[in-house]
Amino acid sequence: MAIAPTTQPAQIFYPSSDGEPVAETYIHFYALLVTLEVLRQYLEGRQATVLGNQFLYYAQGFPKLRVAPDVMVIFDVAPGGRDNYKTWEEGQVPFVIFEMTSKGTQNQDQHFKKTLYEQLGVQEYWLFDPKGEWIKQQLQGYRLRGEQYEPITDGRSEPLQLRVEVDGQLLAFYREDTGKKLLIPGELAEALQAETLARQQAEERAEQAALQVEQLKQRLRSVGIDPDADLDAESAL
Repeated sequence: MAIAPTTQPAQIFYPSSDGEPVAETYIHFYALLVTLEVLRQYLEGRQATVLGNQFLYYAQGFPKLRVAPDVMVIFDVAPGGRDNYKTWEEGQVPFVIFEMTSKGTQNQDQHFKKTLYEQLGVQEYWLFDPKGEWIKQQLQGYRLRGEQYEPITDGRSEPLQLRVEVDGQLLAFYREDTGKKLLIPGELAEALQAETLARQQAEERAEQAALQVEQLKQRLRSVGIDPDADLDAESAL
């Protein structure tokens, strides 16, 4: 009796893109990029990753069960980018998620995603409305207490150890230990330019001081005084 060959289970495909726009408007897109880069630099060197608009798959074997958070921070995983993020492979769910919300995404952000992130155990969920279309204060965060979200009233991200504030149409982050702001790319460029200018000015002042010393030595030599000999004698004493 012939034995029918066993069939291999079909490999499940988890797409990394759906062809949809990354963000609704340029303002939302820029807020996403800035938040992503600021947090990426802040967590550099740690066992953590920051992903932007990548698919988050949360049910193995069900590729349609996915969501694409605007920015998500995951701790205790290998650093670096991912084409998508599968919770069962990484062993961690995101600790913090930021959504750049708008009037058009309000219902999904406020209800579906909030409920999903709550069920997944995401410790903090932040909604940032850069245009102030439906969140009057532009920013509203939720922190997991037990199994339910509670509004964040202290402006702090506990997992990130940062204070989160609104700065126009962007988010601003401040270190809890020093109070210093995490600079956005444009501010970093300005700081680097100012540092370079200050170094150049210091070098120029040093060159001018050395020139003045040399001119003084030449004047002393012109009247028969050897400034180097006097210095050597003082050193010997």
